[in-house]
Amino acid sequence: MADIFDVVADSTRRDILHILLERYNQAGEAGGEISVSDIVSQLGLSQPTVSKHLKVLREAGLVGVREEGQHRFYHLDYSPLEAIEDWLIPFLSVDFDAETAAALAESDIGLKDEQRAFATAIGKAIADTSYQVTHVVKDATPRKWRKND
Repeated sequence: MADIFDVVADSTRRDILHILLERYNQAGEAGGEISVSDIVSQLGLSQPTVSKHLKVLREAGLVGVREEGQHRFYHLDYSPLEAIEDWLIPFLSVDFDAETAAALAESDIGLKDEQRAFATAIGKAIADTSYQVTHVVKDATPRKWRKND
């Protein structure tokens, strides 16, 4: 499988993902499927070119396909994009340093003491629960099925 960064580096594939995202947002829980011919008409590219890019996206797990006769209907599967998000978040939070946090605390838009204590308690509860669930799942999962073992 191709590296997710290589897959989304191509502008045509990003355009296809954008079309699928728009369809997903319009359809809600209906699945957001779109036919290859609809993608071709929106992009103004040839069908073989679009199909080639859809194959790369499918192999990367970014799209799913439903076959109906000779027609193919594609839908977005955004879960592989979480790898990009995980990689990107530290870069986006670089500017949010201690000085910025202190300025927010002193300003009117910062959290009040009671709000900060509540947010801290919620954050701790979520972190504790996440830790417990992770270890319960890890202990319950046979070693041969674990992804990172």
